[in-house]
Amino acid sequence: MSIISSRPPWGKFDAGITHHLAHHCADVAACFEAIADIPTIRLRMEHSANRSLSTADIKRLAVLVFLHDVGKLHPGFQAKGWPEATWPGGRHGHVQEGAALFQSGAPEEVRESLCWDELDEWGVFDDGGNLLVAALAHHGRPFAVESRAKSEWQAVPGIGYDPAASAAEFGELIRSWFPEAFAAGPGVRMPTSSDFQHLFCGIVSLADWLGSTQAIFKFIPDLDHGYMERARARARRAIAEIGLDPTRYRAAGAGRTDFPTLTGGRQPRPQQVLVGEFPLDERLLILEAETGSGKTESAIWRFARLFDAGLVDSLYFALPTRAAAIQLHRRVNDAMGRLFQDRGPEAVLVVPGYIRSGEAEGSKLPDWKVRWDDDGRVDEERLVARWAAESTKRSLAAAIAVGTVDQVMLAGLQVKHAHLRAAALSRSLLVIDEVHASDHYMTEIQRHLLKMHVGRGGYAMLMSATLGSVARSRWLGQRIEPSFERAAAEPYPAVWGKDKAAPHSCDPQGEQKRVSMALEPTMDADACARIAIAAARAGARVLIIRNTVGAAIDLFDAIRKVDEPLLLNVAGGPALHHSRFAPEDRALLDQAVETALSPATRDTAGVIVIGTQTLEQSLDIDADILLTDLCPIDVLLQRIGRLHRHRMDRPAGFGVPKCHVMMPEGGLEKLLAPAFVNGLGAIKGRGRDEVYGIYMDVPALELTRRLVVDYPEWVIPEMNRFLVESATHPDRIMALNAELGRAWSTYSNTVYGKGLAELAAARGLLLPIAQPFAEIRFPDDETGSSRTRLGAEGARVTFTKAVMGPFGVEITGFTLPAHWSRGVQTAEPVEPAMTEGTIRVDLDGVAFGYDRMGIRK
Repeated sequence: MSIISSRPPWGKFDAGITHHLAHHCADVAACFEAIADIPTIRLRMEHSANRSLSTADIKRLAVLVFLHDVGKLHPGFQAKGWPEATWPGGRHGHVQEGAALFQSGAPEEVRESLCWDELDEWGVFDDGGNLLVAALAHHGRPFAVESRAKSEWQAVPGIGYDPAASAAEFGELIRSWFPEAFAAGPGVRMPTSSDFQHLFCGIVSLADWLGSTQAIFKFIPDLDHGYMERARARARRAIAEIGLDPTRYRAAGAGRTDFPTLTGGRQPRPQQVLVGEFPLDERLLILEAETGSGKTESAIWRFARLFDAGLVDSLYFALPTRAAAIQLHRRVNDAMGRLFQDRGPEAVLVVPGYIRSGEAEGSKLPDWKVRWDDDGRVDEERLVARWAAESTKRSLAAAIAVGTVDQVMLAGLQVKHAHLRAAALSRSLLVIDEVHASDHYMTEIQRHLLKMHVGRGGYAMLMSATLGSVARSRWLGQRIEPSFERAAAEPYPAVWGKDKAAPHSCDPQGEQKRVSMALEPTMDADACARIAIAAARAGARVLIIRNTVGAAIDLFDAIRKVDEPLLLNVAGGPALHHSRFAPEDRALLDQAVETALSPATRDTAGVIVIGTQTLEQSLDIDADILLTDLCPIDVLLQRIGRLHRHRMDRPAGFGVPKCHVMMPEGGLEKLLAPAFVNGLGAIKGRGRDEVYGIYMDVPALELTRRLVVDYPEWVIPEMNRFLVESATHPDRIMALNAELGRAWSTYSNTVYGKGLAELAAARGLLLPIAQPFAEIRFPDDETGSSRTRLGAEGARVTFTKAVMGPFGVEITGFTLPAHWSRGVQTAEPVEPAMTEGTIRVDLDGVAFGYDRMGIRK
């Protein structure tokens, strides 16, 4: 006979309507069962557990998931829903309270009602009850279990709420709704792997997000003993509708994984064939190929084959910058449309400040809701499928996602919702593009993330045009690094597998680009302007990439004074391209650059496009001549990839690609001071004021400079391997320092020491999946040092109202550079003011302006 509390416990509350606590727990447990029943997820769980999982195992885990909100039985939590009365014990949460129910301080009858004896038989409490604690930690971060007094669980006179009676009712429901968990007997104890505990926490968190979606699970206040089966039916339907279960997508794409289908009829290049034919049993793959050789399409082809084989259920394409992610999103979405014949998932853009699924844009509403701009023109099924797109926290649960690498790196750090992100990611092919572009700090985090992801049976692909052998060896987990001679002799392009002794390579069919290299012994804006103006007046399309925004603006001003019409024109005036523009304007600038330097059009008039690192990747541009500041060899090759990218007619005198490399006057030795010249070298302050240059490895820069001098013609990609190793290999760095003397060796040691410090900083923030779940705690400043380092993301400034921007479109805000964001509070919208064509805002006493040259302090 059931024991009933006269006031039923509530689990969810909205607009005066409650959802019975047992119903909510059933919703989440049903979502867990449905997610765990997806073959790919089950494989990841079994890989992590180091054994197969039976039906009884899954049902017992589902019991723990059902108990995820058991702390809400506490009178102090229930009192939040009693407007007519006050509970004398004060208001309470439910996470600590749930853990306390299984401690010695809780009433014995409550513990027994909640199946304590059976949980003990299953091994739930072994080693500190890690699996139960992992389920209770579903709000995104681990917690310390604290005891609660017995008296806190007493019935509340005059209110009609009895926690002991509600707990007894809970126990009856558990035994009734999960009979397989109890029918199997003690048997094999539950998985004990620490990594499994962490993965389980993430899956519970994902199930809780889904099970808390009111649009899917309607609120029912009064207990329905038959509710569980209805919850299971809704959960199965929900995971199919939002795309966690990819069965319908797999059917839509069956037999369509050939390269021409994915690319709209194109045939694969030799290096793309390497990836397309690479064995599917290789979980980690590294593709090295020239910029512009179609690495993106190679990765999409790899995904399509893995997806068709049932080895992955989703794709996350990680880019180094917001701009690159925004650009690539469209290409990936188009490819998915071809693969699934428009019956598949939309590609979700995972960039803070954006809500985009396919071509649809979303805007935030109160209560965590989102309005889509095509609402009313698409069916309900399509809107439900955008569930993952409506929050960056659950965006990795999307079937197809394109975003910044920092968003996926959060899955490997001690930050809130890391477990949710990592669990959702486990089913994906993780593609990291331009992997060479990360610093020591980010590389260490990415390596940890890959180890965790692949260790759970996941798949990953890394891509680079210019990856050095030392870096590649570390990515592949190889302890022995090759000598310079051996490294320089490795084939290129190449595909490497973690379990393969040698790379797969091919003949690039003689597609070589002979680039004329010229070293300019100055970074002066006027000197650079003279070269650019002369080329543009001769009809050339000139691309200039500077290391810093300040240098780009100086050059922009220098050319405006002499021949403004030669500059890129946007909305009736001159423009340049860098990271400090509002998203709305950045879209206009991207389009303008692609039009001006499009391989599909050839205007007889010359043009000068000036920018920074934002022009290095993702944009489909083709320049006749390139001017660039000195930079590391891998970056320089990336920039050269924008030069003569396609076969087309060129102006007289520009039939051969030419690259002018500008360097500091008087050489690089002065940068050892330390000093700072246009992004090169370092300025060293103290504490929070310590500042480093963008490219501070001066010995590597010197080796790059020498390559420009010693080899006036670079044959690309034939020389790529040689060039990269010549400027990055430790043997070459050591030889240079020995030649140039003690000051260079000392500086190299400083750079090396900074790298070690960054490694130590990163390792202290990694998610410790080898440590039992109940033993870990996240740092208090998880949203500070660990997050703001990723992608150098700055503060987002939102305006109180949209205002007309400098290029004729309304803008709603902008993102500050990271180094301008320290201490700036931007939680609330700010009032913009217009002064002489400049949008001005005041942030904590610091004024910022925004005009055609971007954000300025």
